[in-house]
Amino acid sequence: MKYFEVEFTISPLSADATDLLAALAGEAGFETFEETETGIKGYVQQNLFDEETLRSCIEDFPFEGTRIIYNVREAEDRDWNEQWEQEGFDPIIIADGKLVIHDGRHLPECKSGISIEIDAKLAFGTGTHETTRMICSQIEQYAKGARVLDCGTGTGILSIAALKYGAAEAIGYDIDEWSVDNARHNAVINRVDNHFTSLLGDASIIDTIDGDFDLIMANINRNILLSDMPRFVNKMHQGSILILSGFYTADIPLLVEKAENLGISLKSQIQDHDWACLVFRY
Repeated sequence: MKYFEVEFTISPLSADATDLLAALAGEAGFETFEETETGIKGYVQQNLFDEETLRSCIEDFPFEGTRIIYNVREAEDRDWNEQWEQEGFDPIIIADGKLVIHDGRHLPECKSGISIEIDAKLAFGTGTHETTRMICSQIEQYAKGARVLDCGTGTGILSIAALKYGAAEAIGYDIDEWSVDNARHNAVINRVDNHFTSLLGDASIIDTIDGDFDLIMANINRNILLSDMPRFVNKMHQGSILILSGFYTADIPLLVEKAENLGISLKSQIQDHDWACLVFRY
């Protein structure tokens, strides 16, 4: 998968300006960032880069007197997660110890609760990120006996968690072929592959799946969620649950308004730092 590396120079530089720029750049397709001495570097899939949106965000940047310039170049074609894959990650405790996520190198000390092993290929999607942890903390109360749809499945961790909590079936999809294969691989590791299907495609693939879902989960950026929510709702029935994350607390009003216009209501919300997770009921 080809990426652009975009270096942002912020003047004057501040933590608030950096955080806000990262949030706004997410609307232009950026996935991850790293801090630099003069600002941040952002990484975005070449086919998802919306430069017009990025320019608009910078032109309308709300910090008076702040100047932002950026330089786009093709990212080096290498394994960006090589160090992560080699080192792995320490066990991640979620929901007061009810759920533990770990890799094959770092086994959890406590054997109680649900344990999920993830092959450590990518940092995002293993539970290290706030959005993944928040969704995982909500799954237990809705998963038992449910038919689950996992939108943007990534490592497959949300589907695997749901199945370990008693879901009857989980179907995940992702636009990244590597993620589709990795999710399937992780399902095998956790011995839930007989109940998990991993599909390659964007949200349009939902239209090809027969039947409704009891639980739908999506950990995606705000703009994609706003675009895809009508498809999600079209696959819900009375009492279905939709769990959304991947966006900032500032985005909550937009997503709630969209959901209400589609006929689903906000049931609960949580936040971790500036990230948010919303639970809706049909």
